[in-house]
Amino acid sequence: MWDFYGRSQESKQIEAILDRGAWFFCALSGRRRIGKTTLIRKAMASRPGRQMVYFQVPDSDERGVVQSFRDALEDSGHSSKDDIAKIRSFRDMALAIRSLIGRGAIVIIDEFQYFHRKALSSFQSLLQAEVDRFRDFAQTRLGGIFVLGSIHTEMTAVLESRQSPLFGRLTDNIEISHWDFETLFEMFRAQGVTSPEDQLFLWNLFEGVPKFYRDCHDHGFFPRDRIPILDAEAFRLHALKTSFFEGTSPLRDEATNWFLRELRGRYDSVLKILAREGPCSHGELIDAYRRDGPDSEKQVAGYLVALIDRYRMVEKLLPVFSPDKARRARYAIADNFLLSWLRALGRNVERARIQPIDDCVSRASDELKIQEGLAFEKMIRNLTNECSRKGLGDFSVTRIVGGYWNKMDGSDIEIDMVAVDETNRRVRFGSCKRRADAHDRASIEGFKDHVRRFMATKIGLPMIDWRIEFVAYAPRFSPEQRSQIEAQGCQAIDLGVFRALISRAA
Repeated sequence: MWDFYGRSQESKQIEAILDRGAWFFCALSGRRRIGKTTLIRKAMASRPGRQMVYFQVPDSDERGVVQSFRDALEDSGHSSKDDIAKIRSFRDMALAIRSLIGRGAIVIIDEFQYFHRKALSSFQSLLQAEVDRFRDFAQTRLGGIFVLGSIHTEMTAVLESRQSPLFGRLTDNIEISHWDFETLFEMFRAQGVTSPEDQLFLWNLFEGVPKFYRDCHDHGFFPRDRIPILDAEAFRLHALKTSFFEGTSPLRDEATNWFLRELRGRYDSVLKILAREGPCSHGELIDAYRRDGPDSEKQVAGYLVALIDRYRMVEKLLPVFSPDKARRARYAIADNFLLSWLRALGRNVERARIQPIDDCVSRASDELKIQEGLAFEKMIRNLTNECSRKGLGDFSVTRIVGGYWNKMDGSDIEIDMVAVDETNRRVRFGSCKRRADAHDRASIEGFKDHVRRFMATKIGLPMIDWRIEFVAYAPRFSPEQRSQIEAQGCQAIDLGVFRALISRAA
């Protein structure tokens, strides 16, 4: 059985908006498949007396958008065929929305960012006139509008730019992010995903995107404990094959349809380089780009800005304690699913058209294991931040947890995780390994040597008399492994420790 997990705060916000009994114009933004529409539908389902019209804007021209709106009205059953037939333009569409809201209906416009496109932008002024009309009314028995969008800068341009007709019109603005780990562990527990190795494998693929986990459930490999495949390796092969490689696989075309389609063929080479090379410097990216073709450094810089600010597909990583304009920035694909697709899944799904499918699945699994090492570092940093934010555990973070490197290639000092508690003068250094047995004696000594050299730097010297903590992280430690690590003056913390902390809080 699948349940609705988490989102209590966002649900309360939406329910409060619906219960006001007054006009509203609310924006919900967030990554595709993050659950924006599901949140609203769930809130509306508990209020069966409210009329709802859900309309998804196509990436089309005015004629295509108007036809989609007509189809949505017909499906909702809240307008007559004669009234629907009269809607032939954006102006007619705006008037129809006025009529719906005046009758108390809730209008949900999905993919609202497409109205930033030049061919559709005239609708902004028409909608502004209707929004202003309702905003100025004293009566309260009105409906409202939810606008949903997944491209951050285009939503911002439509709703928050001073040049936009809709500037200053929102009554509410909600951003929907990934599930937090409290919700993720709740779902894992309910679906029988108890193995830390399984949890890392799934998080590396899907991070905190509800739709992907729901697809797993609907295709039969949740609950995990009911599958007659107990071996972790067999489970991951089964999950990959079922989700991506078969003709009916739910995620086979997900990246192409919902990520790469937005780019319309642009930026593709930058994303592929970042997927292949891992987090890399601007110089490394330029060198790789020049090897692949003739485009200029200026062009790459423009692509990076768009991928970071507009699409949020790439993130700029800086060593802890570094200013925003530091030269030691690394660039990485921000979304686990997109990275998994570009690095391992996409090409093997294509290979499976002409090669044995099991061989392609096995290759994809092996390549994902390499990626899981970096994903685990990201996972531990995020878990440490979340535990601190919720007052869990024994370490209170006073600045965002990150990694540290003093040279772009990591050849001198490289530390996976640095957490700072300035209030209590504590600093925690972490070494993250996908396999617990990789934390052998030589590895621990090497890790501590990197920390010693860090403490001798200009950044580390002010903390020389602080409490310094060494922590080894892995998905799972055996009692023997934990004892060996602790004998070297290092704590051993695995996913089970974090899960226990967060579960007690829940």
